[in-house]
Amino acid sequence: MAHSHDHGHHHHGEDQTIGRLWISIILNFIITAAEFIGGLISGSLALLSDALHNLNDTTSLGISLVARKISKKEANRDKTFGYKRAEIIGAFINLITLVIIALFLIKEGVERFYNPQPIDGMVMFIVAIIGLLGNVITAILLYRDSTENLNLRSAYIHILSDAFSSVGVIIAGLLILWYKLYIIDTILTLIIAGYILWHSYYMLRQTINILMESTPANIEIPSVQQAMATVNGVLDIHHLHVWRLDEKNILLESHVVIDGENIGQMESIKSALKGLLAKNFDIHHSTLEFELEPCEEHHESPCN
Repeated sequence: MAHSHDHGHHHHGEDQTIGRLWISIILNFIITAAEFIGGLISGSLALLSDALHNLNDTTSLGISLVARKISKKEANRDKTFGYKRAEIIGAFINLITLVIIALFLIKEGVERFYNPQPIDGMVMFIVAIIGLLGNVITAILLYRDSTENLNLRSAYIHILSDAFSSVGVIIAGLLILWYKLYIIDTILTLIIAGYILWHSYYMLRQTINILMESTPANIEIPSVQQAMATVNGVLDIHHLHVWRLDEKNILLESHVVIDGENIGQMESIKSALKGLLAKNFDIHHSTLEFELEPCEEHHESPCN
């Protein structure tokens, strides 16, 4: 009975996440359309920039939705680890497109700097208010899931950065309306683009590290080796690799040298190693190959 209850609760939470993503996609599509039309009418590059940013938000949310559904598929013969990395790939696509848009905005901003144009501050102000409200609602919907999921966090950062840019557009609209400071539109466009690039860099680096199977930043290989070597019966640890399957699951493989006299204790040594890895390093999936002699003595090319 308890198992059945937990299973139902899991699916209920998953359904809520999917529902929140759908609402967010619809909201952002409406915002994008409003800002695009408003940007054309007002002549505001910052508003058009915000519309492009929001279009990318809508796309990224769509990718997040698809990636989340794919990641829940069960493992099979072709995908023995399952589809967990689908969300990491989704985050990677989101961030790459965000960087491309930021570079495009910088190009347009520089061109507008040398060729300023009149802007309707009132239209710019009203549409930016609509955009801000939509972004705040979307950010609230995504916040809880973004704290536990890199893919949804990338989408959340999209929305949050767009909410900040909407605040900037509101202020710029007022300055243009009151003081005819058209140059503020160009300056704001460049600020928005810089903000996007700054956030994207750190998340893109984290995403690439997972895709490249890099050692997690919070784990030092020598420390893992030393800890494993303290287990009774272990003579040597080598050919040690640690990487992330996704943002939550860390994997390890290693060669473990034991004395021939302890071959009967292999299972207990293995259990001790796995317990140590889980407790000290949060590694719950490890592949351990036991040897009676270091593999360097058996192969011409040494192991890592």
